[in-house]
Amino acid sequence: MGNVLLERDGGVAVLTLNAPEVKNGLTPEMSDELVALCDEIDADESYAAAVVLGAGGTFCSGADRRRWVDGADQSEDVQFKAMGRVYQSFMRVGQLKVPVIAAVRGSVVGAGMNLMLAADVRVVAHDARILAGFLKIGVHPGGGFFTLAGRLAGREATAAMGLFNEEINGRRAVELGMAWESVDDDQVEARARELAAQASRDPELTRATILSMRTELGPPGVPWDVALQYERPTQMWSLRRR
Repeated sequence: MGNVLLERDGGVAVLTLNAPEVKNGLTPEMSDELVALCDEIDADESYAAAVVLGAGGTFCSGADRRRWVDGADQSEDVQFKAMGRVYQSFMRVGQLKVPVIAAVRGSVVGAGMNLMLAADVRVVAHDARILAGFLKIGVHPGGGFFTLAGRLAGREATAAMGLFNEEINGRRAVELGMAWESVDDDQVEARARELAAQASRDPELTRATILSMRTELGPPGVPWDVALQYERPTQMWSLRRR
């Protein structure tokens, strides 16, 4: 039913969704593995950054639909908890103590899009297929999709994707502010690792810096004067240790 792999690349943790036969659709079990590996990364202070990618040239096609019974009572205990485990996995990725880069190739749908948006930075293939897709299959968006998409792309793009099933490619994602860079498909993972390596030079400082960034930007964000005072003690610490 697939698994999640953790590879060390210097100070970079590389997390790979490994279920290529279903385009890396997430199962509850894979989600549990992802959460456990995030715990492992956080506990090892020699890690300074993480890259999330999918095996077989695609990122994530959402939740593995083979595990969900159409028409089942989603408030029933087993079903409710199973979906919650999937939600928890991409929330856990977004709470890693290190900056996270999503290396996005192939298709990105539903929960896979939420996982992509949970990262701090996205490197995408020019021809990546990025689609919320919830309403297309008769399902209300979940996992906080509107918040995740809205804080990056704004209301207009979020409405187009979440309400009207608009699909975008990597170049359009960059235009909308949903990704940092689009490159050729065969360059995505190398470019993501290259970016992550920049952060891996000083794990302690990088971990302190990503905490400041997320706290200041939110949501909710903080005013400039508050951010100035918030940053100052950590900056003083960094100057003293040089």
